[in-house]
Amino acid sequence: MRQEAFANDGVPIPNINTNPTDNNYDINGVWNTSSYTDWQKVLIGNTAKFTNVQGSLSGGTANTQFVISGGYSSQGTVFPGNYSDQHASSHFNLIHSSADQRFHVLFTANYNYGNSNTPPTDFTQNITLAPNAPAIYNKDGSLNWQLLNGTPTWNNPLAVTLQQAKSITTNLIGNLSLDYQLFGGLSLKSSFGYNHAQMDQSNLQPAASIAPPNNNLPSSRGIGFATNQLDTWIIEPLLNYKAKIGKGNLDALVGGTFQENISNSLSQTASGFSSDALITNPVAASTSKLLGKNYAAYHYEAIYGRLGYNWEEKYLLNITARRDGSSRFGPGQQFGNFGAIGAGWIFSKESFFKSVSFISFGKLRMSYGTTGNDQIPPYQYLSSYNPQSASYLGVAGLLPARIPNPYFGWETNKKLEGGLDIGLLKGRIDFSLSYYQNRSSNQLIAYVLPFVTGFSNVQANFPATVQNTGFEFSVSTSNIQTKNFKWISSANLTIPRNKLVAFPNLATSAYSYLVIGQPLSTQLKFISTGVDPHTGIYSFVTQSPNGIPVYSDALYPKAITQDYYGGIQNSFTYKQFQIDIFFQFTKQNGYNYMAYFVAPGFAGLNEPTAILGRWQKPGDNTGIGKFTQDPGSPEFGAFSALGQSNLAVTDASFIRLKNVALSYQLPVEWGKKIGVQRARVYLNAQNLLTITKYQVLDPETNGLNLPPLRMITAGIQVGL
Repeated sequence: MRQEAFANDGVPIPNINTNPTDNNYDINGVWNTSSYTDWQKVLIGNTAKFTNVQGSLSGGTANTQFVISGGYSSQGTVFPGNYSDQHASSHFNLIHSSADQRFHVLFTANYNYGNSNTPPTDFTQNITLAPNAPAIYNKDGSLNWQLLNGTPTWNNPLAVTLQQAKSITTNLIGNLSLDYQLFGGLSLKSSFGYNHAQMDQSNLQPAASIAPPNNNLPSSRGIGFATNQLDTWIIEPLLNYKAKIGKGNLDALVGGTFQENISNSLSQTASGFSSDALITNPVAASTSKLLGKNYAAYHYEAIYGRLGYNWEEKYLLNITARRDGSSRFGPGQQFGNFGAIGAGWIFSKESFFKSVSFISFGKLRMSYGTTGNDQIPPYQYLSSYNPQSASYLGVAGLLPARIPNPYFGWETNKKLEGGLDIGLLKGRIDFSLSYYQNRSSNQLIAYVLPFVTGFSNVQANFPATVQNTGFEFSVSTSNIQTKNFKWISSANLTIPRNKLVAFPNLATSAYSYLVIGQPLSTQLKFISTGVDPHTGIYSFVTQSPNGIPVYSDALYPKAITQDYYGGIQNSFTYKQFQIDIFFQFTKQNGYNYMAYFVAPGFAGLNEPTAILGRWQKPGDNTGIGKFTQDPGSPEFGAFSALGQSNLAVTDASFIRLKNVALSYQLPVEWGKKIGVQRARVYLNAQNLLTITKYQVLDPETNGLNLPPLRMITAGIQVGL
């Protein structure tokens, strides 16, 4: 490919002996042109080991029961290097009831510990390395930089394996629930929760990971570390009343939520270590810097009520109302009112429907309501400043951190949903159909600003009206059910739709690329008419005299979205054997390799085999342009524009055999012989097969991203 690119550009293949400054090392004689490395296999083709062990103990009396459990898991990666993500967990659960069953206590506590040293980068990004790039290691096991006159000729992709990134997390969660039956149908309940989470991170950069000649500089050795801590408490009182009124049952409740989150973080760096052996001790550094100390408080409170009535198990009505308050909004904007109403009709219980024997259950349901959202960073409504290390007359300065906006408030989503649930043939077939419509006109976003303002964005309520609609189908069937054999199937299908309904002054806003009536993922693309058979250059619909489109030529709206998605599951049971098979399917558009690969022939980077059917001579009728190595050539400019054209969007639909699970339940009489109550062995496999027309890597992740891993798990469950 590279040789052809030089020939197409009329440039002789470079030679390091005649041009010592040339950096085309893959072809000029510095790298061995007869060597070959499959970088996809080397960088993401390894096997990740996964271990998971869980155990539990339970017991108690008629009024008091407890459960104690613990577990450990460890998962590696498919990347080169010694990486693992380890987790240990413990759980305690206690339930107590008074002798008269009027008072109930539930206490739960969880403690989790995580230790992860997974890499800070996705090695998939490097599979475009030239196949004749140098070997990763020297004979002595050190990183190979393939030096030329003391200068490295490439960036060794495994240098990052020496830059240890480590994260230790701890998480303590406790919850106490008290429930007391006062009198009649009136009960009082209160829930108290506490959560303490902490993360300690560090990132080491030893000299061994740095290319010569800078690897001998003490300033090249560095460490960055940070601590993040979150403390949360929540109290939720609740008063519930139940009574029988007429032919129906009334269920009423009022409650509240009071919550506080306090977060603290500290980050620092240190450099200038005399040895890699000292790099974990910041005291041994010649230079250290405090990057930031952050504190944030979040307060949330709400009161709510719900009234429900069930008439003869046929007519259902629910009404809810709530008022929420959040400290993330400015004065006058902190509280929002929300509510909903829902109704249901179980028509299969009507007397006139009794004659329809093949329908065993039928229900119609409808609901409409509003919900609120306050999930934004704190203090966005305030004018704030960041301290700067630079000083004037010995006094540190301040830099504006954001543009204040005290006027944004709760994001409100209006939700309408209706559905039909039907059971056929005495429960042999269950079918559900739902339709939803969610509409919002004040989403909380960081609204993009022109750079001349000095800020990239400002927190605001989005002025546009956005609508999400969709149909959701699900069906489950009991196909065969005998004494020894059972076959159960289920399937689901979701058809989502999204569109921009309205946007005042859209053309003059920073979001002028959006299109009214189109999904938010719609982008205006250049229109490419393919490859000119005479020149081998991609052609476009453009007014530009050189044939390369400009911004104003982006006229073709193309949505990068899902048309529908779902899954099909089948479960077969024969005596003690069971096998479950699940297929996942998605109909969608996505970006192809033209959007994230460079022009074929440029910079010594590898390409997908899809480009082999390229234009080679006048008259060739092909969809792949001619190779070029010249960034100033028309061919290169055309390929760069191609990534923003209609041809860069392709069908990324797929069908995936997502999961296969096989298990065997040991017969009870066998278990008694070996002293166990129950025992089960199983074998699970995930992502075994993918059927797709998508050409490069994976249609679900798109681009140079690690695809879903094929995982095979074997295990045993034993109850003593």
